[in-house]
Amino acid sequence: MSRVLVTGGAGGLGAALVEAFRARGDDVLVADLVDVDGPGPSVHLDVRSDDDWAAARDWVVREWGGLDVLVNNAGVAGGGRLDVCTLEEWQWITEVNLFGAVRGTRTFTPLLKEQGSGLVVNVASLAGLVHPAGMGSYNAVKAAVVALSETTGHELAEWGVRCAVVCPSYFRTGLVSSLRGADATLEPVMRRLVEGAPLGAEEIAAAVLEGLDRGDEVILPDPAARAAYDLKRTDRAAYDQVMRKQAARLHALGREQQQ
Repeated sequence: MSRVLVTGGAGGLGAALVEAFRARGDDVLVADLVDVDGPGPSVHLDVRSDDDWAAARDWVVREWGGLDVLVNNAGVAGGGRLDVCTLEEWQWITEVNLFGAVRGTRTFTPLLKEQGSGLVVNVASLAGLVHPAGMGSYNAVKAAVVALSETTGHELAEWGVRCAVVCPSYFRTGLVSSLRGADATLEPVMRRLVEGAPLGAEEIAAAVLEGLDRGDEVILPDPAARAAYDLKRTDRAAYDQVMRKQAARLHALGREQQQ
């Protein structure tokens, strides 16, 4: 049985991960901005707040005496074309999606080193590996989370601490509700891709746990993610052609909206 902390655990993939861990007998602490109803402990956590992170660490030490799995899952949706997405939007998504994981990792690294064990799980996105047009800010922060994860795994290996990064493609979740930004072309495109995705959060969560059990360091939990990343690695010219066609469609949609 493991002691697990999941950020953003009140909804979406976070809630699905909470249920998946609990289903196999793990103790799970749900950390989120919103109040959590249901079984199991929870704490208020704004991943942008050093004080909230310190309080979560104090709870873990006081109640459990340690932590086996830290899941940096909390995140928001954003993006927009390069000349439309504002710097304020870049700062917002970076503070949540990147520095949330940074703060969580920094907060718990001393404890994980002290106990000589642990697993850090960072939920990134396929966008951290494959970079479509119109999502520069989202792509950049998720790619940074991938880099952070690899660094964490290398740096903490000496203390018996592992790190895995999760990179799903689009799946059915409420993440689009957090989308904000000046580029109005993005929302209908993302909503269509999310709502039409073949898999839901529960299926992604199950695949994530399977990947963790295998010891995977990069988890591509769905066929679409694996296919897209394989195309980029094996046929870069074809990948670039697909990405540029997608960019052209996005620009055409933007021109239609301006008419």
